Amino acid sequence: MTDKRDIQAITSAQVQHLDKILDKKDIEEFRKLIPELKDTWVKRQIYRTETEMRLSVLNDGRHPTKGSKYWQCVREQSVHFEQLLTISFQGRRNAVAIKKIKKDLEKCEDPLEIELQEVDLDEKIYQQANMELVAKDRMREIEHWSRLKKELDDGTFDTQNVNTHQTKAYAGFLSNKKKSLRETTAAEDVFNVLTQLSTLHRLKKEGVLKENEKIISHDKTSPELSK
Repeated sequence: MTDKRDIQAITSAQVQHLDKILDKKDIEEFRKLIPELKDTWVKRQIYRTETEMRLSVLNDGRHPTKGSKYWQCVREQSVHFEQLLTISFQGRRNAVAIKKIKKDLEKCEDPLEIELQEVDLDEKIYQQANMELVAKDRMREIEHWSRLKKELDDGTFDTQNVNTHQTKAYAGFLSNKKKSLRETTAAEDVFNVLTQLSTLHRLKKEGVLKENEKIISHDKTSPELSK
């Protein structure tokens, strides 16, 4: 844990102010729990684990081909990349705000105004630490998606044009959805699956859509994705 993401000092300093919202017994209990709460704050789950990426996101039912899995990785990685840059701007803005509050405190003489600015400063310092932790976990997801892309890229599908793989992928996805339909399934859901599947078959027959990669059966797993 680096100093920039260490909130134990921030938390310890805040204890003296908890008397505004907690009674004395709870404050003492909180004080004893600070090391544990710091550990919880650091190791808490923010974004998806690799297991969740493989099972919840890249499951064979929704993404039945390596190409569809690969392109979902691209989408997921892109979101975290964009959000990492966004939080970077927020962090820079927050760091400037911290400097400004410190500068204003040097000139401030009103005791109540000083007290309010000190609250703002503590809050900004905590927000900065939290943003740095979030950014670290976004970077972890970016790296994980990069590794999964490399794992999936076996040369059997187009990694430059997202449209190329979709005929095979949609055929598998819709076929899997059709297998899951039951008598109790909403009519609109049944209609959507069957009409999309019918349209896809027609377009394939007419030569408008072409397949170019192997499909992963609904009841089988990809060896590369089940380690």
